[in-house]
Amino acid sequence: MDGTVLVADDDRTIRTVLTQALTRAGCKVHATSSLTTLMRWVGEGKGDVVITDVAMPDGNGLEMLPKISEDRPGLPVIVISAQNTIMTAIQAAEADAYDYLPKPFDLPDLMKRTGKALSQKRTIVQAASTESERPDELPLVGRTPVMQQLYRVVARVMNTDLPVLISGESGTGKSLIAKEIHDFSDRRNLPFITVTKADISDIEGPARIFARAKGGTILFDEVSDFDDEDQARLVRMIDNPMEHSPRFMATSQQDLMSLVEKGEVRQDLFYRLNGAGLHVPSLRERVDDIPLLIEHFLGRSERDGGPLRVFSEEARELFRAYSWPGNVRQLENAVRRLILTARGEEISRSEAESVLGTQPEAVPLFGGGESEKLSGAVERHLKRYFDLHGNILPPPGLYGRILREIELPLIEIALDATGGNQAKCADLLGINRNTLRKKITDLDIHVTRRRKLM
Repeated sequence: MDGTVLVADDDRTIRTVLTQALTRAGCKVHATSSLTTLMRWVGEGKGDVVITDVAMPDGNGLEMLPKISEDRPGLPVIVISAQNTIMTAIQAAEADAYDYLPKPFDLPDLMKRTGKALSQKRTIVQAASTESERPDELPLVGRTPVMQQLYRVVARVMNTDLPVLISGESGTGKSLIAKEIHDFSDRRNLPFITVTKADISDIEGPARIFARAKGGTILFDEVSDFDDEDQARLVRMIDNPMEHSPRFMATSQQDLMSLVEKGEVRQDLFYRLNGAGLHVPSLRERVDDIPLLIEHFLGRSERDGGPLRVFSEEARELFRAYSWPGNVRQLENAVRRLILTARGEEISRSEAESVLGTQPEAVPLFGGGESEKLSGAVERHLKRYFDLHGNILPPPGLYGRILREIELPLIEIALDATGGNQAKCADLLGINRNTLRKKITDLDIHVTRRRKLM
C-alpha cells in the first residue's frame, strides 16, 4: 500500500497496532488520541485515508465527518467503534463514512479495506441530511459478525430504490428492519405501509394501497403466505406503480427460492422482490449477543421507570444456553417477566428456570425438518453466511469459528446428558478425557455434576 493514513483513537494499544501494521504495509502513519489534532491534520491537507474511533475524549468522531467532507471532499474515512448497534452503522453511512467496522475489529480485514480506500481514491457523494428526530437507540443490537454484516448491508441499501427481501425466523425483527430502512432513507417523510394477504384479496386492494403509500414504502408482510392469485396481483403492482412510484419490500419466514423450486411462489415475483436480500439471523446463530440483549432490555425497563434488576451469572448462562425458538421477541418477553416477578434486585438461576419452563419447546439447532441431514443444514447456513458478505470474503479464521460454533453446543449437550460426568462424556464423544478437559477450558464451559435420572 502507498499513501498516508491518519489514525485517531484514544486507545494507545490500537494506535500502536495500526501504526505498526500500516507502516509494515508501506504506508506513512500519523496517529493521535485527539480529534482536535486529527481535524488540524485534515485541514492542513495531510492524509489520504482517515481511520477514526467514534467515542473520543474531546468529541464524537461521527460528528466530525461532515466537516472532513467539507474541508477535504473525497477523503475516505473508515469508522471503527465499540458502540455495536445498528444506529452506529447507519449514522456512519449517513455521515458519508467510506466504511464502518465494529470493535474488536479483524486487523487483516481493516488492512484490506484501507488498501481499497487508498487505491480507489473515490469521491463520496454527500447524502441528504434530515432534521427529523431520530431515536437515540434501537433494539437491533449485537456485536457478533453476522449482525455487524447485517448492519453494513442495511446501511448500503437504505438510500437506494432497490426492492428488499428480508428473510428470517419469527421474532427476529424482519419488519423492524424494514421500518428502519424506510425511516433512515430519503423516503422517511413519506408513509410506510404494511400489506398483508387480507389487504390484497380484492381487485381494488392495490389501488387503495398505492393511495395510502403516496410514493413511500410498501412492505408485503410474510409474502410466502400469499396464494397464487394474490401473488399475480403483487407482480402487477410492482410493474405498474401508478403516479407516485413507491419502494417495495417483503418479509418471509421461509426460503422463497426453495418455494419457487416447489412451485409455491411465482418466479417472476421472487425476482422482482429480491433486488437486495437480507437474512436476519436467529438467536441460535448469534448466541454471544444474548447477554448484550439482556442488558439492553434491563436498561430500557429501568429508564422507563421499572425496578433495577441484574442477572446473576448462573441465570445469564442459562439464558445463553437456551435455544430461543421465538428469538429476540421471546427473549424480550422472558426478561420483562423476570423484571416484574423477581424477588430481589439480582435475578437468580431458579427464577430464570421458572420462566424458561413455561416457554415453547426448543427447536432443533440446525432446523430444516426431521429428514434433513446435519451436513445439509450446515451447508445451507454457510451458503447464507457467504451470501451476506456479497463480493467481500468473510474475515479470516472461518474454519476455527465454525468448529467452535459446533463444538460448544455439542459438548454442552453431551455433558448435560451425562450429568456432568466428564469420563462418561468423553466416552460418549469418543475423545480422550484430557482433550475434553482442554476443550471445556478453551470454550469456557461451566460443568455441574449431578445425578442423571435416566
